Amino acid sequence: MNDTPQTSEEAPPSNVEQLRSPAYTLAALDQGFLLGDSMRGVRFLLEYAKAEECLRSWGVRSTIVVFGSARVREDGPESHARWYREARAFARVASERGGALTSNGGLRDNVIATGGGPGIMEAANRGAGDAGAPSIGFNITLPEEQQPNPYSTPALTFRFHYFAMRKMHLAMRANALVAFPGGFGTFDELFEILTLRQTKKAPAIPIVLFDEQYWRSAVNFEALIDSGTIDRSDCDLFRFAETSEDIWSELLSCGLGAPGLSCPASQFSRTMSSNAS
Repeated sequence: MNDTPQTSEEAPPSNVEQLRSPAYTLAALDQGFLLGDSMRGVRFLLEYAKAEECLRSWGVRSTIVVFGSARVREDGPESHARWYREARAFARVASERGGALTSNGGLRDNVIATGGGPGIMEAANRGAGDAGAPSIGFNITLPEEQQPNPYSTPALTFRFHYFAMRKMHLAMRANALVAFPGGFGTFDELFEILTLRQTKKAPAIPIVLFDEQYWRSAVNFEALIDSGTIDRSDCDLFRFAETSEDIWSELLSCGLGAPGLSCPASQFSRTMSSNAS
């Protein structure tokens, strides 16, 4: 009889805890890691690269940026209805005549680009759609969620977290800026581009303000000149227009490139690239 004590084999250790550990999650799939402070630069890069890749795949070489109040409605007060109507009409004209319909060797020029929201932005995206042309919506995540309007091209409707990256994409391919009446956001975009032009950080792209009476009542340009905070020549950086056809004429007179008139790639993107390097 064998009196040797019997010993049971020990069960192999489990690796369940290791598999469940956040440290084991692939970095690209670890939201806790990607959304942390240390990865802010990476998130910034991702917001640049995703939109850039989509725009390139659609052959978007240059854009016309249209901004204005998100609070304007087609059926609103008379002035609002007019602004909406003219923004829609202008976007159609620009899309038909500017090269957004791929009449330039597969590249799209002067594609309408907006902030992607309602109001004037909606009107501009809608006008491009009236022409059968694509249009871009650079939307932004806000505390009170801003939804994209239903007229921007779905494959060219983006959502950003960072205002700075959104602004960069709005500016990078811009051949022109058209500012309709608006509030803080519109002023922000307008004066951003005006500052880049004033400081010669951007080439001489046309800038047109729609409804001179509104802009002169909202911004006392003469007071800025009289106080010495800007030069009178700084006001030559922009023009005024009162109709959709006026806007198009002013853009052309200020050097906007269009198929048949020559349409080089946006100088803005080249300038920003050289400044960045």
